[in-house]
Amino acid sequence: MTVHPLHPFLARAASLAAGAAAAVPADQALDAPTPCADYDARTLINHWVLYTSHGLEHRARRAELPAELTARDFTADADWREAYAAQLERAVAAWEAPEVWEGEVDLGGSPFPALGIARMLILELALHAWDVAAATGGRIEADAELAELVREIAEEYAEMYRQFDGFAGEVDLPEDASAWDRALAASGRDPRWKA
Repeated sequence: MTVHPLHPFLARAASLAAGAAAAVPADQALDAPTPCADYDARTLINHWVLYTSHGLEHRARRAELPAELTARDFTADADWREAYAAQLERAVAAWEAPEVWEGEVDLGGSPFPALGIARMLILELALHAWDVAAATGGRIEADAELAELVREIAEEYAEMYRQFDGFAGEVDLPEDASAWDRALAASGRDPRWKA
């Protein structure tokens, strides 16, 4: 089966996210601040796990997220890191069929192109992986190709995200900033942020 050209990037973004989750220390205080000003670490991780793994699979299947998932505190389970990695594998597998990338996905009565949804989920996987790593004392960086794609997607959707308070204003960087830092900056994240 021939997969969509962006499917390998989705898999790489999922791998980056799984790695960031695995690196969160077992004794990490989850009330720590994060680069997402309205979220502490627990809230951010729960949002990330819900939408980038369960949401990713449900979008592929054109199914609603059940209330049980939207209300769950994933971090309450000691094995949440491993469970997230396993769910990411299922979600990425759900996007293998090329036809999943076609047509539209219903977002609560608002249809949106499936390709656009997948691109935004690549963005969410990578950016929130950085958020979680930064908030918990780690550091991650996407490979050059993935970083360039994330930068492109961040710039493409920046204004839409800002309309819904999903992104802050773009951060100024030096001329020689990497594609990864530019991706972060386009989304309103300061690559120099520290907890």
